[in-house]
Amino acid sequence: MDAAELDRRARTQSDCIPPLLVSRLLELGHQKEVEFQAGRGEWFCAREWARLLGEQGRQAEALAVLAPYVATGWWPAARTQAELLESWGRAAEAIEFTRPYPRTVGLSLEFFGRLLARNGRQEEAITLLSPGMDDWGLATALVEVAEGAGRDEELAAQLAARIPAEHRCADPWCCRGLDQDTAILLLAKIRERQGHLDEAITLLHDRDQLADLLARHDRLAELRAYAASDSQGHAAKRLAEVLEERGDLAGAIAVYRQSHGSFELAQLLLRHGRGEQAIEVLRALTDEPDGAEDWIVETLCTLYTDHGRAREGLAYLDILTARRDGEEEWDFFRLRLPLLAACGQLDDALEQARAHPEGDTAYAAWTISDLLAEHGRTEEAVTVLAAHAPAHSHVLAGHLISLGRIKEAVAVLQPGEASVRATSIT
Repeated sequence: MDAAELDRRARTQSDCIPPLLVSRLLELGHQKEVEFQAGRGEWFCAREWARLLGEQGRQAEALAVLAPYVATGWWPAARTQAELLESWGRAAEAIEFTRPYPRTVGLSLEFFGRLLARNGRQEEAITLLSPGMDDWGLATALVEVAEGAGRDEELAAQLAARIPAEHRCADPWCCRGLDQDTAILLLAKIRERQGHLDEAITLLHDRDQLADLLARHDRLAELRAYAASDSQGHAAKRLAEVLEERGDLAGAIAVYRQSHGSFELAQLLLRHGRGEQAIEVLRALTDEPDGAEDWIVETLCTLYTDHGRAREGLAYLDILTARRDGEEEWDFFRLRLPLLAACGQLDDALEQARAHPEGDTAYAAWTISDLLAEHGRTEEAVTVLAAHAPAHSHVLAGHLISLGRIKEAVAVLQPGEASVRATSIT
């Protein structure tokens, strides 16, 4: 195994069996395949298989599964082993196992500090992390692990020194090291836990986190005032969430109506079984200038389908198409297909899809294959996707797994190693 190759596959989830499909294999009872692939360099299989072995009390076997990956020096494998050891009540072993890494791997220093703090070694964690105050990740970890250690004023002074007057970062790359926005958020966190709420509020005066702080401390009058002036809508959303949590549904609805949070209002209504009202809210939203964005229309079409009103959904798409001068690019046209299928016109939907100018593209194949699979025609879904291999290999492999064609699924996901090419699947 090679650490660089493991890292590439894990980051891109390409040329490997991704986590979602590992879970799918296990759900369908293919534990032996996961075990086999874990021994062939499939990291996500190895990680999940080691976890399952640990749950069965087979800890030595679990560590043996991870050993070849850990031996490469790849940090995610080492971190996984440390997390498993800690979860098994072997925190001291996890600490000693992880100790060599902080000097060689950046992210491991933060992890190691938190590991120490979780397991009664707070002062050691603070000492370890303190030199890293210029790094936002290490600074965040330091502020969190230092809670209750009597170091808040010291940390607050260091953070305040990193907040220049008359300056606010315009983007994440503005300032080197610990950016001032993160410094402000961390300082506010310290002041909040010290009970200095007014100072924390002043620090967060125009940031999204202010709404969260006001909600945590039941300062609803101030939250209402902030919601009234917050053009971004986060404060209103947070206020509505608090009211909903308290059972004040009418109050939450009123907040969304006043802040023009139509989409959030529709989601609220759905959560409370008021789907018909949600449809009317979204319909009104799509009728507004620039309101008929594809993602909003898609949500509306899904609601029409789920509530037995698919024909109304189709009629509304006709209205929107007319507004677009009769043009239906694929991303808009595809919204018709589930509605047609819900009306019992699946074959008509497929015929229209294939006749569309973009109907023979790989992205159209994904939509068509999903529609087929949802209606129990998974073999046809496989045929559609196979014609566009290797595009959407994860989706194709998922359908093959559903059909029990495990070796073919693995071949699709491991094109460099497989003996069966994806293009030969029929």
